[in-house]
Amino acid sequence: MPPPARLVVGRVLRPHGVRGELAVDVLSDAPDRFAPGAELGAGDPDGDRPLRPVTVTAARLHLGRLLVRLEGVEDRDAAAELRGALLSIPMEAARPLAADEFWPHQLVGLDVVDREGRRRGRVADVVPGTAHDLLAVALPSGERRLVPAVAALVTVELAAGRVLVDAVPGLLD
Repeated sequence: MPPPARLVVGRVLRPHGVRGELAVDVLSDAPDRFAPGAELGAGDPDGDRPLRPVTVTAARLHLGRLLVRLEGVEDRDAAAELRGALLSIPMEAARPLAADEFWPHQLVGLDVVDREGRRRGRVADVVPGTAHDLLAVALPSGERRLVPAVAALVTVELAAGRVLVDAVPGLLD
C-alpha cells in the first residue's frame, strides 16, 4: 500500500467558548505539532474537497484537552464550521520513526498470525487509544476483534507482511 500524502495529527471535536477556540483530539506524539505558527490542513485528507489551510495562533491545555486557536477563526460560528474536521500535515513533515515504530498505514492489510504460525486474520484498522493503539483485526468469520498494540502481545514483521500475536485465550477466538 503506498503511503498517504498526508498524516492526520488531530481531530476537531467542538467549539470551546465564544472566541473561536477549538477542542482538539490530538493524534500526534510530536509536542510542537500544535505550536503557534504550525501550518495544518483542515478537512478530510482523503476526501474529494480541497483541504482548508489553517495556521495555529495559540494552543493551551484545559482540563486535559488541547484548546487551539486558528488564524481567521474568530468566533463560535466559525469554529463550529470546523467541527469534526481532521487536521493533517504533509507526510514529508512527519518525524522520522524509530526501528520499533510504524505508521498506521503500514500495518493495515498485514496478516495476523499467532506464535504457532496459524493465520488468524488481517489488520483492518489501527484505532488510536489513550494508553496505546489497538489493532482492529478482521477474523475469517467476518468478526472484528481489538488487539492491544503492545510489545508484550504483538510483534510487527513488516518485511514478512505480518503481525505476530500471542494467542491469549479470548483475544482472537
